Amino acid sequence: MKYITVMEKYPVFTFTVNKNETRYKNVDEILAYLKEQIEAHPIATYIGEFDHYAHTKSLEAGQIADDIKAAKNIICCFGKVLSKAEVLAIRPRTIGVAEVDDTFVVSFLEAPNSEANAAMEAWVKGIAG
Repeated sequence: MKYITVMEKYPVFTFTVNKNETRYKNVDEILAYLKEQIEAHPIATYIGEFDHYAHTKSLEAGQIADDIKAAKNIICCFGKVLSKAEVLAIRPRTIGVAEVDDTFVVSFLEAPNSEANAAMEAWVKGIAG
């Protein structure tokens, strides 16, 4: 798991796994695994999925890097406290899964909640092996 800054301002955790190092064959199988993890979590709630690849491909001005074969997001929320209205700007959470040549790249934006980060990191690391 790497911690990087994307576009000079977004703190992102990213994990790359070779296809031969995981039992999952495609993005949909990884999303199904992540959905199971979300649904088993005592606080997290599953919201849905977004096919970013299909959306971008459908746009006349859409551009997709040549090495990206599939890209989807799974959306969930860890919100157990709604202390003020502005907190809605940083929820819900999304985990992105991309198939890139012979690897899967999984990433998520750092959450302000350390418990959410720890859960997502554990789920993502569970993709390997």
